[in-house]
Amino acid sequence: MIAKIGRSNNLYGALAYNTLKVEKGNGQILFTNKMIETFNGKYTINQLAQSFSPYLIANRKTEKHTLHISLNPNPKNKVSDKQFKEIAEHYMQQMGYGEQPFVVFKHNDINRTHIHIVSVCVDEQGKKISDKFEKKRSMKICREMEQKFGLIPATEKDFKINNNFFKPVNYSAGDLKSQIASVVRYLPNYYKYQTFGEYNALLSLFNITAEKVEGEINGKIQKGLLYFPINEDKEKIGLPFKASLFGKNAGLIALETHFKKNKNELKNHPSKLTLKSTISNAFKSKANEQNFKELLAKQNINVIVRKNSENRIYGITFIDHNSRIVYNGSQLGKEFSANTFNDYWKNNTPAINVSDQHQQSVNLNSNDANLLSEEQHHLFDFLDNIQKQEASADIFIGLLPKAQNEQQTELDSAIKPNKKRKRRKNQ
Repeated sequence: MIAKIGRSNNLYGALAYNTLKVEKGNGQILFTNKMIETFNGKYTINQLAQSFSPYLIANRKTEKHTLHISLNPNPKNKVSDKQFKEIAEHYMQQMGYGEQPFVVFKHNDINRTHIHIVSVCVDEQGKKISDKFEKKRSMKICREMEQKFGLIPATEKDFKINNNFFKPVNYSAGDLKSQIASVVRYLPNYYKYQTFGEYNALLSLFNITAEKVEGEINGKIQKGLLYFPINEDKEKIGLPFKASLFGKNAGLIALETHFKKNKNELKNHPSKLTLKSTISNAFKSKANEQNFKELLAKQNINVIVRKNSENRIYGITFIDHNSRIVYNGSQLGKEFSANTFNDYWKNNTPAINVSDQHQQSVNLNSNDANLLSEEQHHLFDFLDNIQKQEASADIFIGLLPKAQNEQQTELDSAIKPNKKRKRRKNQ
């Protein structure tokens, strides 16, 4: 059983997201707890919201008062409505929300049936219900429920195998906004990068590119970010999308904050020496560009090479999926710069000089050894067929968790509050 817990400050939006599923025939209200009942058992969004109103009115200082939980059994399980009801009640009781009003929705619009629970995390007195060690408690409860209800244990890997929804953007498939959103919303949670070029190198694996825009409005300089879908030749296709459509995490301010945060951390990161050593060893084979990429791909490292119209290499970026870190070649050292690779592959100049420090780094640094010996997290599994990578970047199917793709994209769109315009007072 996998539990996903989300919070927001918009109860209406969370209810709207789930109610829309019901209206489209892709879900149903399974049951309610401490909610105002209706005559026919059917509910509008407003009718559901009424049950939570006293709690929100009493709310003291809790900003994100709305609780939105999804409980996902292993897709191999056949869970009855009665079992889902018992599972929801048990989970909410154990998490401390058993006496709260909540509504349980059953979703069946994808090939695994699961439930969503909407509630509030403040009690009748407006006091926030403790969320201490929430994730740890939730995982423990899920394991207990698997035993209690005789369910096959579930991990996120089960959902990745059965629901390969996270793929590079496919322009012909339509719904580009959702496709792009499923990538740009979550990359900062999984990868570290410190420049715009590194960010775009990572995005290119998903057939996306970002572009900064700047303009002047009412005498003030305004900066922003646009996202474009790109084709197999890395050319822009279609219309751009404003970063604001994908939430704060995808915007320029958040991006620059991410750069700043990672700058010092990556300067002497233990994985840096390991990456340099791995690149150097690949070069020792005197491989051409294609073979070089293949060698590194087998070790979960992607190489993004940028060339100008004259076919000269002016940029090279290494994406290490073992440590989930992105480095421009020059940040690893002069010997890993674009010029070095251009001269070697075009002019057959000597390969990178593999220093003793690079060769010994894996053995001397215990942290690096752990990085190499640790089993790669399933979220970053990919095929090592480099030709598929070059053609369509399909090596990243399953990169991010399914539960945050289709549902979260729709949810975020639904719960986005409307901003009221402030009226200017007459002076």
